[in-house]
Amino acid sequence: MNIYKLACIAFALVSPLLVTAQTPTPSQALALEQEGKLAEAEQTWRQIAQANPQDAAAFASLGLALSKQGKYDQAVPAYKKAIALNPKLPGVHLNWGLAEFKQAHFEAALVPLSAALATDPQNIQVRTLLGLSCYGAKRFAEAVKYLDLPAKSDPINTELQGVLAQSCLSAKQYSCALAEFRQILEHDPNSAAAHMLSGEALDGLGRTVEAIPEFEAAAKAAPREPNVHFGLGYLYWKQHKYDEAQTAFEAELSIDPAHAQALAYLGDIELKKNDPAKSLPLLQKAIQIRNDVRIAYLDIGAILSDQKKYPEALAALQRAEKLDPAQPDAHYRLARLYRAMGNPAAAQREFAKVNDLHEKAEDLVPKMSAAPPSSPQ
Repeated sequence: MNIYKLACIAFALVSPLLVTAQTPTPSQALALEQEGKLAEAEQTWRQIAQANPQDAAAFASLGLALSKQGKYDQAVPAYKKAIALNPKLPGVHLNWGLAEFKQAHFEAALVPLSAALATDPQNIQVRTLLGLSCYGAKRFAEAVKYLDLPAKSDPINTELQGVLAQSCLSAKQYSCALAEFRQILEHDPNSAAAHMLSGEALDGLGRTVEAIPEFEAAAKAAPREPNVHFGLGYLYWKQHKYDEAQTAFEAELSIDPAHAQALAYLGDIELKKNDPAKSLPLLQKAIQIRNDVRIAYLDIGAILSDQKKYPEALAALQRAEKLDPAQPDAHYRLARLYRAMGNPAAAQREFAKVNDLHEKAEDLVPKMSAAPPSSPQ
């Protein structure tokens, strides 16, 4: 028998023993995790999954080992593989959803977290994560639905109540928002954020006069809080209290000189005082900072129309109209501009749009910004 055949026989005899000896076991991987050797545990689970590609639990455990190391982008495919092999494997949908949430992939987190909640409808952790993901994905009405029970179950968790209240506010469920903010203020009467958001809710309910003291309280509690003076100024502006509004907007600009909306509303006040020379630079500065401040384009269009700078006026008014086509004022000013430019047909079309539109009351909510939820530790 030649050496080659002897070698083949020897390999055939020992290779099964070698493979068995070198293939790690789940117990070994779990022991490594308990010792805090997460990188070694990850590698062990990879070997187990590679040796047993139909082992859903191995892929789920690999995902968990990766998540524990903060490797959420790598954990997600492992969780998906586990679910594909065994959709009923306990806990995997939750871990997958949490890995997406930790990456701020809020929309992507909704599918696995919804599946996890369907499996365990009473799980407060899952419901909370699903609600926070809806909030992060700007699905505010859904966030309210999911966060209501967790907030009631933990009434001293003001952060969770705050997210619920902001969700109510953004979903224009103002009574819900106001009730939540009132509860927050019971625990922390000096919370500037709660006073501000209560003011937004009151304004949304059409109770602007009552909203003003809330913003005044917020400004007193935290005079350097971003947006507090702008919000107060806007409410004064709505009440045609332009002197008070001007003072508030100037206070906001002393904190943030690049606050585009404060600049725009200051420009609008100057225009209302029949001083376009002071108004126009403020308005132009506002749109240099942000290109979505509608009132700035509207007022710029009016000023340039009066100056007979028709092409520039047209561009500004068209931008204002594009930012909110449902507001009749831009259509009205466009109609007058077209008429001045000798285009009666276009003017008639714009006047027709004005007649078709009803005045839509604006509230403070779209003008204020809310931060996305932070990831739970």
